[in-house]
Amino acid sequence: MSHVFSLLTTFALALLPVHSHSAETGSVMIDPAARQGTWQGWGISLAWWAGVFGDRDDLADALFTTKPVKLGPDLIPGLGLTFARYNAGACGWNDVDGRKMVVSKIIQRYRQMEGFWLDGKNPDPNSKSWNWDVDAKQRLMLTKARERGVKQFELFSNSPMWWMTKNDNPSGGPKPTDDNLATEHERNFAIYLATIAKRANEQWGITFTSVAPFNEPRSDWWFADCKQEGCHVSAPAQARLLPLVREELDRRDLKSLPITASEETYYDHAIETWKSFSPEVKKLVSHVNVHGYQEAKGDRAELHRIAAVDGKVVWNSEYGDGDPHGLNMARNLHRDIAHLRAVSWSYWQAVDGGGWGLVAGNLRGGRMTQINPKWHVLAQYTRSIPQGAIILTTGDESTIAAYDVQHARLTLVCLNDSDKARTARFDLSKFAATGRADVWLTQPHGQARYQISTAVTFQGGSLSVTLPEKSVQTIVINDLRTTR
Repeated sequence: MSHVFSLLTTFALALLPVHSHSAETGSVMIDPAARQGTWQGWGISLAWWAGVFGDRDDLADALFTTKPVKLGPDLIPGLGLTFARYNAGACGWNDVDGRKMVVSKIIQRYRQMEGFWLDGKNPDPNSKSWNWDVDAKQRLMLTKARERGVKQFELFSNSPMWWMTKNDNPSGGPKPTDDNLATEHERNFAIYLATIAKRANEQWGITFTSVAPFNEPRSDWWFADCKQEGCHVSAPAQARLLPLVREELDRRDLKSLPITASEETYYDHAIETWKSFSPEVKKLVSHVNVHGYQEAKGDRAELHRIAAVDGKVVWNSEYGDGDPHGLNMARNLHRDIAHLRAVSWSYWQAVDGGGWGLVAGNLRGGRMTQINPKWHVLAQYTRSIPQGAIILTTGDESTIAAYDVQHARLTLVCLNDSDKARTARFDLSKFAATGRADVWLTQPHGQARYQISTAVTFQGGSLSVTLPEKSVQTIVINDLRTTR
């Protein structure tokens, strides 16, 4: 994916000044042989925002293309995401033998995702036990993503259908430490996920590329009056369920559809869960999904290590925080690349309040209000590191390096979240490195919003750039061949 795009002049509103007072740093070696993984994509979860805004073409364009998009009063760069995560709902308002869904006192309606299997009486998806008309907007955004070139889709579950739970409550059990999926419905839960995957393939034009049966299952905040759908699933219960999901997928001729697990909230939870699995259960998992809510804490390197021992790569399949400026997100993203060695990374809410959304908005009222600077911070990564690029180990957490072998393009994304400008120096001696580097800058606390900066020329295998305070800067060097 090239940064030389049609709106280059639009974003080049002004040449950004070079800061004269900056701290010196040591040189960072960029070695094309120091390969730590092939990048598999940038993504977004569709629940809950797509349940509200799933009919918006402008939002689909902004998320899933790289063209400039007018979103409200703002012209913004499309993020070019390549991965969409679809949430299989757990809610329903029908009776099942006199039982009704128990609703948490504090859950908002937009967080109640409607499920397709009404009562569990008939597994035939064409029977009256199923209603395939629900959740129309989230499904529509799934289609819009596909129409814009997205080819990676993950089916994930926050909770089993309400009638599968022990207390008819898709927000959690009476005690948040107790599993809430009824044992007698474990097979039904597997049938539910497999049936949705099959239906999507046959009727929606969507081929899911992975299935994630659990969402933060080890965490102990899924209780009856929780603010969203959720279900505690202990590690032993996960180990029982994963073979069932595999069996039901296989029965529907979805033998090549991978399963991922376990979507734990924290890196440390993921370590504990993965270590608890038997070799047979681990073989059922294609790659390890983890969420990034432990932020600066947690042993990312250990999770990478134990997954690699079993031949698995790690994806950060969900990250979110309340900082609208995006620098906290950027720092944790850099940690995920440097230590977790994630090969895919997804954000949680495209639209949300409290700084959580890339776009600020009110989901309850169905309104978008403004573009958070976080959008432009994320653009530095998603637009410049394409699927298939090789992530290079830099030894510097603040620098992410990616080499696109096909296009001989080197990308350096540099984070300076300190209060002072600094100079970054790069040793490019392992490349035929003389030429011109294009530079894009975002200063979320300042004025720069993914603006093109003064191009940098370099020679002799050395490149120096000034990184303004509290900024993310992308350096793209085209036609850069290795010396080997």
